This record gives sequence, C-alpha cells and structure tokens, in this order.
Amino acid sequence: MAEMRRPKTDEVDQLLRNAQLRDELEPFFDESIAMFNNRELPTNVENDFLASMLAWERAPVLPISQWFNPELVLQHPDNLSSEQLHEVLWDTIRKLYEQRIVLDFTDHLTDRQLYSLIYRDILPSNEKRIENRNSFLHWDCANTESDPEIWLRYYATEEERVMWAEEQGEELPSVESPPFPRRMPHQK
Repeated sequence: MAEMRRPKTDEVDQLLRNAQLRDELEPFFDESIAMFNNRELPTNVENDFLASMLAWERAPVLPISQWFNPELVLQHPDNLSSEQLHEVLWDTIRKLYEQRIVLDFTDHLTDRQLYSLIYRDILPSNEKRIENRNSFLHWDCANTESDPEIWLRYYATEEERVMWAEEQGEELPSVESPPFPRRMPHQK
C-alpha cells in the first residue's frame, strides 16, 4: 500500500500564499499571467514572481524627484561652480542609489553633462516606484536605444559589437576607453 506524504507546514503556507497572490492579481489578469507556466517552478519561486507582478501593478507612477522625502530638487547646472557641481553630483548619485536607481553607462559624460542629464531627464521622469528591496531601476545614460554609437564605442563587448554589426549591416565605430571613468554604485 502506498504511503501518503503529508505536506510540510512551509509547503502549505506557500500554497496558501500562492492562492492569495493569484486572487489579488485577478483584476490585472492578462496574457503575462496566462503565459506563466507555474508547473516548472517551485511554489516559493512562483510566489516571488507573482509578488513582483503585484508590486508592479500597484506601484504609483511618480516623477523620480518625488521618490524622495523631501522632494529632491537640484540647482540649475549653470548656477554651480565645477567644484560645487562635483560634490552635489556625487551626493545625488548616492541618493539615487538609496532609492534603488542605478545609473548605467556614465563614463563618457563629464560631471556637468551627467549632472545636467539627472537634472533635465532623470528627476522629472515619471516612473513606477516599486517598493521592493530587490528591484532596481537602471537608467541608460548612453541612450543606447536611439543612438547606439556611444554604447558601441565605449561599452559594448566585442561579441555585442559583432552581433550588432551583423544585425544592422552598418559599420562599427572605433573602440575607445571612456574619458571619464567613475566607480558608480551598482546593484549587488
């Protein structure tokens, strides 16, 4: 006679959490949930995925400057000396990282250019603010989508460059070392 296995308390808790998450996601049901194959994942991993989906759906869309309390307001770049700007820039970079915002591909920009990008583009940008310690917003400071030349010149690996050239049928820019290397905080 086959012996029945009793589920462990943790397994039961995970199954109950799974049902709760699926109930809470019901109003947001779309093809991303329908396409999700839960038979391939352990329940705890599926629960983490469902919880991240729920956090995304419920996250408010706010200008990044309003992710801070008080709101992060910077001085206009023209009103700062180079020394002042450097200090404020690094203070701002740390504050952004504390809010889980990582600035990628910054080493081709001067301090003033990077500060101006944060002032003009990043802080006023409306983004979903997800309250999850594992979730980071990566900001592409090289604008690789619309202008891949900077990425190809300074950041792409040789494999990425070859793949891009084959896909686009275009000539590659020469490889150069970024002129302003920085040790930026990054996702661990």
